[in-house]
Amino acid sequence: MATKQKEQLAGWGNFPVSASYNVYPSSEADVAKTVKNGSLVPRGLGRSYGDQAINDDGKVVICTHLNHFLSFDEANGILECEAGVSLEEIINVFGPKGWLPMICPGTKFVTIGGAIANDIHGKAHHVDGSFFNCVISFRVMLADGTVVNASREENADLFEATFGGLGLLGVIISAKVKLRKVETTYFRQKSIKVKNLEEMLKALEEYDHFNYSVAWVDPLAKGSKLGSGVLTVGEAASVNDLPPSLKKEPLKIHKKSKLTVPFFLPGFLLNGFTVRILNRLIAFVQNSPKEFVHYEKFFFPLDMINNWNRGYGKRGFIQYQFVIPPGKEGAENVKRIMEMIATSGCTPFLNVFKKMGKGQGILSFPFEGYTLAIDFPVTKNLHAFTQKMDAEVLKAGGRIYLGKDSMLDKDTFQAMYPQYGEWIAIKRKYDPNNKFTSDIGRRLGLQS
Repeated sequence: MATKQKEQLAGWGNFPVSASYNVYPSSEADVAKTVKNGSLVPRGLGRSYGDQAINDDGKVVICTHLNHFLSFDEANGILECEAGVSLEEIINVFGPKGWLPMICPGTKFVTIGGAIANDIHGKAHHVDGSFFNCVISFRVMLADGTVVNASREENADLFEATFGGLGLLGVIISAKVKLRKVETTYFRQKSIKVKNLEEMLKALEEYDHFNYSVAWVDPLAKGSKLGSGVLTVGEAASVNDLPPSLKKEPLKIHKKSKLTVPFFLPGFLLNGFTVRILNRLIAFVQNSPKEFVHYEKFFFPLDMINNWNRGYGKRGFIQYQFVIPPGKEGAENVKRIMEMIATSGCTPFLNVFKKMGKGQGILSFPFEGYTLAIDFPVTKNLHAFTQKMDAEVLKAGGRIYLGKDSMLDKDTFQAMYPQYGEWIAIKRKYDPNNKFTSDIGRRLGLQS
């Protein structure tokens, strides 16, 4: 496990880019050797969008070789595995046996360690909460090289602070997670086309009894069409629900995708005109779903195209996600921010709108309210625009998802996350010399 020469590394958005010394441990002993020497940040499959798992001029410990299953309690659905195991690997092995991950984000290419570090969430947050709720315990290597167990009963402060802690408290070695028992790997879904934001918010309330709920909103719509889009809701399908053609293989898993974006596309291809065309295509697809859909299309539609992030070109892109409190005032705040986006000239694309349930944790992102995640290609005007949005989100009592952020400043972060001081105290306890650091850690002042 020799440390390589400096290599350029970025998140999924290919922005920003840093040069770091990257190591690939394949055992707990390898991790211990790495932790002894220099500052570092752990990394999984690199699906955080920004600078969460890069470390300019420092070390990045890429944990994807720590990907072994350790045990499975079939009676209770509890899997113990190393932190580099991905959701895809779990699905491939346990899907045919009738088990799926309890919490699925928009991609299956995330590791268990990364899921904890970013406290990921999915379409069912209003019902199931975030990844915190399916983790029983984990083993984590601290700055002094010792490995401790963390759970709700043991080292509870470390356990809670690690969710959303961006890997800045230690290297997760292994975890025990609860899987969901399923009869099939299919979902029954329904799409509801809405004409504006008022209809969208009413539909979210009307169909709140569905476990899974997510909406696509036209980011360029203005005036009376602002907030127009398609709400998709769904439930897990039982064997008896399925039509005869799907009953033949009710626990079918996905095939490896053959579609790929082979190189970075020219940046000029993504402009106002092409985005409008693509948005019309997305609206058509979203509004024309089959009644029964496989988990691959239901949870992970973009995974069907390998390296789709290259479509934004070498300049890269950011995904901006915020959550604000609900209610009448919340609806007005959403409207105002959507108006800002539609008139920004920053080519907004690929957005997701949904309602969240109650949150937990210290630096964990979700809380009860409305959330919007939207992609922007990096341009010279983007940073100034995100600062304006940051101010509006903060004024609305909301906050930005740190697991996707690329541009938030320290003062705004601290105002958005009032428990910041509590997290810093835990950081001082377990990592007083800032062994674990990263570009986002330095940018936001996540130091002890």
